[in-house]
Amino acid sequence: MAYNISEKIISSHIVEGEMEPQNLIGIKIDQTLTQDATGTLSYLQFEAMGVPRVKTELSVSYVDHNTLQTSFENADDHRYLQSVAEKYGIVFSRPGNGICHQLHLERFGIPGKTLLGSDSHTPTGGGIGMISIGAGGLDVALAMAGEPFYLKMPNIVEVCLDGELPEWVSAKDVILELLRRLSVKGGVNKIFEFTGKGIESLSVPERATITNMGTELGATTSIFPSDNITKKFLESEGRGNQWEKLVADKNAEYSETIIIDLDKLEPMIAKPHMPDNVVKVSEIEGTKVSQVAIGSCTNSSYKDLSLVAQVLKGKTVHRDVSLVISPGSKQVLTKIVEDGLFQYIVDSGARMLECTCGPCIGMGQAPQSEGTSLRTFNRNFKGRSGTKDADIYLVSPEVAIASALNGVITDPRKLGKYPKTGMPDKFYINDNMFIFPPKDGKNVEIVRGPNIKPVPRNEKLKDPLKGSVLLKTGDNITTDDIMPAGAKILPLRSNIPKISEYTFERIDKDFATRAKEKGGGFIVGGANYGQGSSREHAAIAPMYLGIRAVIAKSFARIHQANLVNFGIVPLTFSNEKDYDRIDFGNELVIEIGDFSNVVCKNLTKKESYKLSKSLLGRDLELLKAGGALNYVYEKMRR
Repeated sequence: MAYNISEKIISSHIVEGEMEPQNLIGIKIDQTLTQDATGTLSYLQFEAMGVPRVKTELSVSYVDHNTLQTSFENADDHRYLQSVAEKYGIVFSRPGNGICHQLHLERFGIPGKTLLGSDSHTPTGGGIGMISIGAGGLDVALAMAGEPFYLKMPNIVEVCLDGELPEWVSAKDVILELLRRLSVKGGVNKIFEFTGKGIESLSVPERATITNMGTELGATTSIFPSDNITKKFLESEGRGNQWEKLVADKNAEYSETIIIDLDKLEPMIAKPHMPDNVVKVSEIEGTKVSQVAIGSCTNSSYKDLSLVAQVLKGKTVHRDVSLVISPGSKQVLTKIVEDGLFQYIVDSGARMLECTCGPCIGMGQAPQSEGTSLRTFNRNFKGRSGTKDADIYLVSPEVAIASALNGVITDPRKLGKYPKTGMPDKFYINDNMFIFPPKDGKNVEIVRGPNIKPVPRNEKLKDPLKGSVLLKTGDNITTDDIMPAGAKILPLRSNIPKISEYTFERIDKDFATRAKEKGGGFIVGGANYGQGSSREHAAIAPMYLGIRAVIAKSFARIHQANLVNFGIVPLTFSNEKDYDRIDFGNELVIEIGDFSNVVCKNLTKKESYKLSKSLLGRDLELLKAGGALNYVYEKMRR
């Protein structure tokens, strides 16, 4: 039987279910990664399972999000993460080493392997030929404990890239074009597999830019072949022996095919406040710019910064623009210093930040009031930058640097001759900022600061569910809307009682107080509820506040899984028109039964609605138990 790349990897890892589209399958996970904004909770959950050592081939704990230490919380969490890693057999990446996705690509990614990460942009690993999936921290903890990862078998979509990118057009424009065509909902329950002659001109970092931001399509993951370009990248990292060729069979089939002619692409830009609000740069040229930020896990590779530095050589950033740059890793920073590129950046007036996520996650560099910020990042949700009234645009490094020099949004094709950029044949390898665990960590003492609290658990599912509608939202509610990020809130991520006070703060400041006063209740949402980050705090905080169910038009994949993991029932309207019939404050009774005929009775309006579920057998078992932690605890106890 002819297989595509995705099917080859999944078939070699499947441990439960049949590889038929939308069937529940369980796959073996070879590697996991966490970062410090989600990792603390993940390891608290892993501890609660009582497993003495991780059972994966490799698990890595990265510190890259919360390095802005305005108080003790972040530093205490880093100390906790380091001690947990030592005890349970996890590699620990120290602050300053780099962004998890860039680092994992450089030092640990292996073609044909599976990677599960507690960060929604884990699909970056698809740039090297891995099945890399973002998930909630509890799913990652389960994988570390040796449990399979369960998901619906996605449809595999072929994206055929023809031709070659013109000068000043980049990989970022490829994924922006896909978002323009498909929207932030266009990839739900799909894997995007890239094929065609056009991929032969794309380096691994360029491929990783595309797979990284495929997350914004709602995709399960995205993947490129492992070919000679992959081999060359691994050889530059001193890991050529880990390469294996991985391409689709000649007669492989796909659920659909999308064709992108690279020759005809232009520089693209995503306007506020969604990654799919995409137009050609030429359509909005001249808009005044106050800030430009280059970096993030999407565009912080050596290739990206080499281009930026060469364009900046001998020039000065526009007087009205603040330009900040974040290298993706210590390796990238070392290389641009070695090649003399760092000097061009500093001489131009740009500010070099740490090798971390930084502004992308709202950790510093908030724009000015009513400012316009161009960012080479992957998300531009309203308020995510730290300035609620700022306009955030998503662009390629080419558009970013052209605009930083001119003070207005600029088509980079006006810059003239395109600089020569490429990937080095060899990087300087220095893994001194990784701490590798001892063979036996049973005598290691875990260090806990006062902000680290036990993980709360839900109670078993009650039937019927009763309560009032505590909030009604529109479409495309993000996990940033549910649980904001930023320097003020993220340090509380290991303290659920405290962080829950900020639930829905940007939408309704009284939500947490009202939920507590009412003893919990329901949320009614629109389409694509819970898109964006994998942060499970957007599920566990509402659970802590007593939310029993979320009724929506549709859910984003990771968030729906997180709701199930924490015992909140995700339900959809059988008839979407019923969404308009339920109002804020209505008293509801939801009769669950065996989930085959779920009925919602609106006591306030004296009417009923039929609800649906896009849940599979294992999800129902988790919900009945009150969440995955209860389910696994009971399973291991048995």
